[in-house]
Amino acid sequence: MDTTIAKQINDFLEYLEIEKNCSKLTIRDYRHYLDVFAKWHSSTLSRPTLEKLTLAEIRKYRVYLANKVDPRGNTLKKVTQNYYVIALRSFLRFLIKNDITTLEPSKIDLPKTESRSLKFLEREQVERLVTMPDTTKEDGVRDRAILELLFSTGLRVSELVSLNHGQINIERREFGVIGKGRKARIVFISDRAADWVARYINMRIDVFKPLFIRYSGEVVEADEGEKMRLTVRSIERIVKKYVEQARLPVDATVHTMRHSFATDLLINGADLRSVQEMLGHKNIATTQIYTHITNKQLRDVHKAFHSGNKE
Repeated sequence: MDTTIAKQINDFLEYLEIEKNCSKLTIRDYRHYLDVFAKWHSSTLSRPTLEKLTLAEIRKYRVYLANKVDPRGNTLKKVTQNYYVIALRSFLRFLIKNDITTLEPSKIDLPKTESRSLKFLEREQVERLVTMPDTTKEDGVRDRAILELLFSTGLRVSELVSLNHGQINIERREFGVIGKGRKARIVFISDRAADWVARYINMRIDVFKPLFIRYSGEVVEADEGEKMRLTVRSIERIVKKYVEQARLPVDATVHTMRHSFATDLLINGADLRSVQEMLGHKNIATTQIYTHITNKQLRDVHKAFHSGNKE
């Protein structure tokens, strides 16, 4: 990789971390995407800088991405190819902002990808799912609290696993989280979810800091409580376990619970801006993926005016 481009990439990643407050995961992904581009650029074009980068060369890079294979031997999906291009556009924008001449990133278009169907659970399916854990056992009460909290709050799984003992204000039915991009927001919790979280907390006799802990494997000392915290993968396995037990027709995941939270609010009349805030979305466009299936106003218009609804 060219040393000049490598330094520019490092400067960009530092900018993301310090000024844009991006998460370590985002920075890691951007480093990967840009390293791939830089290696392709050095081996294919043999230029020391990006000053004379052209759209024709970007097209060649996109052909390279379209034929690139992952470790399993599969070519990259369109949406994954777009991640590489989005990272490159952001990088070029950073360079121009810092008075480094290069290709104008707005000239690089992103191809439209096929819209993915949005999976969410109906209310009755949610009820079946959350009642699956055996609540005569402490880990069953924990699992019920997890499922109730996911549907009640729309938390991302990373936000859920980072919760600590005493963080949730049970009386006020709310708590604060630091979400994607280190953005802080207030999360509200339903009465039923609050009851199950309180029941789980009251059963705990340990002094570990994490709210949700594991009940298998090595038990550690109190000052090593972080080792007891459930991981993202653990939460994913818990949800999958109860989805299979409930025999749901939807292959629901942790993120499906987040979709179900947003869908439930919108179907019952919540406005899009409020749901955006509760989900912690930076842009309203991200929240708009739900509107085609949850637009209450359109539903009411159809019910009021379609002849098939009239006697």
